Amino acid sequence: MNDAESKRWVRMFKALGNPHRLRLFVEILAARKTSFEKDSACLLTSIMGKLKVGAPTVSHHLKELVNAGLISTELQGRFLACSVEDDALRELADFFSRRLQESETAES
Repeated sequence: MNDAESKRWVRMFKALGNPHRLRLFVEILAARKTSFEKDSACLLTSIMGKLKVGAPTVSHHLKELVNAGLISTELQGRFLACSVEDDALRELADFFSRRLQESETAES
């Protein structure tokens, strides 16, 4: 793993290491799974009540997730739509899959 990759992983794991950000990420991901559209975004207003934190706090954590490359946001009229970055999700899955394979190979 080179320095650039290492910094990317640290940024993503640091963002997900906060309980509020992890919950926000999971809620955005869950909202996508319940939609009929493949690349659908969820409106932030639809998950605000589930988070039980104030709007400024959500805004801060949302910014951190965007900066880590985990989600993207887009204004849709007066509302903010959020979606999980598919590439980041694949990268996370690949990261853990490779580590699991490496540990299984080392145990053999």
